[in-house]
Amino acid sequence: MTKQPKQHSELYQERASQAKTVRKIVFICVLILFAVILTAGIFSYFYLTTALKPMDEEGEGTDIEVTIPVGTSTSGIADILEEEGLIRNATFFRYYARYKNESDFQAGTYTLNTSMGVDDLIASLKDGRVVAEAASTITIPEGLNLASLSERLAEFTGTSQEEVMAVIDDEEYVKELIDDYDMLTDEILNEEIHHPLEGYLFPASYPFEEEQPPVKAVIEAMLDQMEQVYQNNADLIENSAYTFHELLTIGSIIEREAKEAPDRFEISGVLHNRLEQNMKLQVDPTVAYAQGEHIYMTTYDDLDIDSPYNTYRYEGLPPGPIATVREQSLVAAADPNDTDYLYFYARYNGEIIYNEDYNKHLEARDAYRHEWEEAENNE
Repeated sequence: MTKQPKQHSELYQERASQAKTVRKIVFICVLILFAVILTAGIFSYFYLTTALKPMDEEGEGTDIEVTIPVGTSTSGIADILEEEGLIRNATFFRYYARYKNESDFQAGTYTLNTSMGVDDLIASLKDGRVVAEAASTITIPEGLNLASLSERLAEFTGTSQEEVMAVIDDEEYVKELIDDYDMLTDEILNEEIHHPLEGYLFPASYPFEEEQPPVKAVIEAMLDQMEQVYQNNADLIENSAYTFHELLTIGSIIEREAKEAPDRFEISGVLHNRLEQNMKLQVDPTVAYAQGEHIYMTTYDDLDIDSPYNTYRYEGLPPGPIATVREQSLVAAADPNDTDYLYFYARYNGEIIYNEDYNKHLEARDAYRHEWEEAENNE
């Protein structure tokens, strides 16, 4: 006999049954996903609340004397507190302090207690007093590249310049720093960058309790200060079309070109105009950085160097910063003047001559170039 085709009712029932099965599977999957999310949320909540609680929730706790040396970074403080049994996790403390934008910790000797929660510990460390005078202080000026900065670090820490650069350029160390600082991203691992931390070490004076502190302690103190600058200007940076790394790069060019505050914002306007119009930046400090030496006047031979830092040869920004950057130069990079200028020429005395017309720019260059020649001859 020939098999009869299924009736419409049978087909409907079969499809309805299949649809019901699919709905059950989807429902079960949704329940499982919800359970996983709920479990993760509950775990995270209890982990966070537990991490914030005192080590000793009941009783009077135990007094512990803790010394925070001058120049200790937030990471270093977290490690000390964990070692002394005052917090459960140093990494959590570090990220929590950053989330709360807490960084003004005071060096000194404290009597802390295991009954204190994380917020209480932070408050105590901010209200403390320095009990030891700095044994040494290092001052890092603005506009200094790492090659020169490392010389100062070597003398200050009692090590060689080669040893300092080995620490600064150590890839594993740099990756650890990227994990520790919000401002640091994988952008600094670009192979074209000469030194990953170039431009990120904030120029300022740094006191230390030791005569010759470890190299990493000095580096991290400067990074801590730059992180604070980054956090202070978070809204301005977020609203920029450029990343923090790119703004720091622009800021380092501004730092090398401008001596006066108004010029920082005007030069920034010129640089932004050139970038927006796909013009080469053509700024001499980047060529000097590519050459690895101080150059009074950029010659045609200098411009021949094939380097991504040569802004006469390549459009756009160089791979990274070329010098230390003060906060005002970073702000100028993120908030440039609205100007029509496309060219500027820096005289030896610091005056900046701005122009919209290229020929007038050349006239200014020809009129004052002798000042740089005389300075070079008198060096």
